[in-house]
Amino acid sequence: MNSSPTPSAPLAGAIKNVFLSLLPAPVTLAGRERLRVVAGAAIGVGLAALLSHSLAGVAGIDGVWMVASLGASAVLVFAAPAGPMAQPWAAVAGNTVSAVVGIACVRWIGEPAFVVAALAASLSIAAMFSLRCLHPPGGAVALTAVLLQVHDFRFALFPVAVNTLLLVLAGSAFHRATGRRYPHSQQPAKAPAGEIPSRFNSADFDKALARYNEVLDVSRDDLEGLLRQTELNAYHRLFGGLRCADIMSREPVTVQFGDGLQDAWALMRRHHVKALPVTDRGGRIAGIVTQADFLRQANLDAHEGLGERVKELVRSTGTLLSTKPEVVGQIMTRRVRVAREDRLIVDLVASFSADGHHHLPIVDADSKLVGIITQSDFVRALARVIEPEQAVAR
Repeated sequence: MNSSPTPSAPLAGAIKNVFLSLLPAPVTLAGRERLRVVAGAAIGVGLAALLSHSLAGVAGIDGVWMVASLGASAVLVFAAPAGPMAQPWAAVAGNTVSAVVGIACVRWIGEPAFVVAALAASLSIAAMFSLRCLHPPGGAVALTAVLLQVHDFRFALFPVAVNTLLLVLAGSAFHRATGRRYPHSQQPAKAPAGEIPSRFNSADFDKALARYNEVLDVSRDDLEGLLRQTELNAYHRLFGGLRCADIMSREPVTVQFGDGLQDAWALMRRHHVKALPVTDRGGRIAGIVTQADFLRQANLDAHEGLGERVKELVRSTGTLLSTKPEVVGQIMTRRVRVAREDRLIVDLVASFSADGHHHLPIVDADSKLVGIITQSDFVRALARVIEPEQAVAR
């Protein structure tokens, strides 16, 4: 007796993949935040309903005083307040213009009903796109006007506009009272000072959005902020616990305030370094002298004869009175940025990339010089960290 055929393994796998693709993504909100959203929606809709009902009674309006689509607007305002579709302009203008479109279709087209409904929904979307107020519940508002056969344009003002405005005001007050931000700015946010610079800029981000060419229910600045935070997390993951003491050059060549320029210049050439920390007798940083300091004193802008001017600068006059600098302390940079030896390397990325530092003296807990990190040290450390990642990827 022949057994019934069973699905092949590839077909079963394909069916499983289709099923898994239909499952919703997990909600990452913590339980306390979910309760906050639920409470906000209850308060917002409740206040909007109470005030709208009261206004209808005072104005003697006999009929609809609240639209059902306000519940959908509440989901956006309270559960997704950062999205562009939940912002006050999108909510109030989107619902109102959609109501106007729906009423216009009822008045000027009338029949058949399925044509009016289709036009009301589609034209309301077109109107919201034009006014930059795309708000999903707006489509429901347009259909509500069709289903109720509303002919009076005042319906767009009350209850639609009033309902939505009251909900938005309640949402703004509730979010602020519970430590959240609403409305959200829809402009690009500037990166805080000292933050690790991203490898992409705003122009790159805008180009990617234009190529994506779909509506995203997340604000531009929030999405860019998420990407930058992801890069920051990657930096921390790659560098891990790597600290200054792990990559610094120990026992750096140093000079003191009163050392002659000729001696300092000779040390740089002998040790092939471009900077010398200047220390006091206790080994603490008093400044730093670099090749740039020498060249600046020799008038770097005038290229012709620069070498001779440098030689003249470093040559000692051997006199008590001199018209040119004679010792390191006269040309050194006094304000020096230093880092503790236990500081994480990831915190120094901005210093070496955005701030233009080439040499960073490293000190211990007593502020005594124990090493120096150069751009070369930093690049070598970065290469050591990234190479294992590339090997795993291959």
